Amino acid sequence: MFKRSTPILASLDEAKTIDFYTEKLGFTFSDSHNGYLIFTRDGINVHLFPCDDKEACRNMGCYIYVTDIEQLYEEYQQLGLIHPNGPLRMMPWGLRQFAVVDNNGNIFYFADYKE
Repeated sequence: MFKRSTPILASLDEAKTIDFYTEKLGFTFSDSHNGYLIFTRDGINVHLFPCDDKEACRNMGCYIYVTDIEQLYEEYQQLGLIHPNGPLRMMPWGLRQFAVVDNNGNIFYFADYKE
């Protein structure tokens, strides 16, 4: 039944968010509708809505399941994006994952994808 999910997170600053997602996270900027931002990478979409509440952003996040997690981890590690408490590791629930926090405070967990 379900095929795909698109996280909708908060953006505190449109220009800074576009820069971060394209220059750091490697997403392609697709569109903006009055500050509602759409990004894509490898078939994954991430949407961000305009927000002026920093605390709201700190309570938002998502999982993105990936292949080649070591390669992505290395890419983001070289850019200094890995959260201090989120290095690549095996979690008790059986996923290998790591964490990145974007420029707005949203947390991303990147995890091994197993079909």
